[in-house]
Amino acid sequence: MAGDFRRAHRSAPAAEGKEKPEGGEASPDIGTRLRELRKMHGLSQRELAKRAGVTNGTISLIEQNRISPSIGSLKKVLDGFPMSIADFLTLDLKPRSRVFYEAKELREIAGGDVSFRLVGRDTRGRAIQMMHERYTPGADTGEEMLSHAGEECGIVISGVLELTVGGEVRRLVAGDAYYFDSRLPHRFRNPGTIDCVIVSACTPPSF
Repeated sequence: MAGDFRRAHRSAPAAEGKEKPEGGEASPDIGTRLRELRKMHGLSQRELAKRAGVTNGTISLIEQNRISPSIGSLKKVLDGFPMSIADFLTLDLKPRSRVFYEAKELREIAGGDVSFRLVGRDTRGRAIQMMHERYTPGADTGEEMLSHAGEECGIVISGVLELTVGGEVRRLVAGDAYYFDSRLPHRFRNPGTIDCVIVSACTPPSF
């Protein structure tokens, strides 16, 4: 990225409205992106200005596209979030995929004594898999140990979980958690008398 976004902190034109990009070239809509990002973070112009160490007027003029900040000035403003210039220019501020899911929309991929309810219909193109797991008393993932590339973690919500990872076995109760390299042989079992519920995450997705 060479030069700056037109020219740093030019004075606002008198009566002509917004400045035109020099040479007729299209320039990034810095103002709109900054305003949307600020609102996403729940910040007022005054709060962002204080964080970034600039004046309220500077934030206002940038958001109106009445001035085009230099790279250095834009970096200073973005430090108030914080965020890099590259992320600022490429981040999709309006997610194309779904963000929220109702309980009834979680996809069951197991069933029976062991329930795995996946967040989202599938994991294609995703870096993480998240599930709501339920094990009835005595249920387990099978005598054969599981093993796959990645890492996984989880928190026990209720009941008791007996987790075997490698040669280590531990019983976890509500509030306890785990995190391990999924290449290590592992197995989940409910040794208790009530359902064991877990919220887990795995990256990359294994289902």
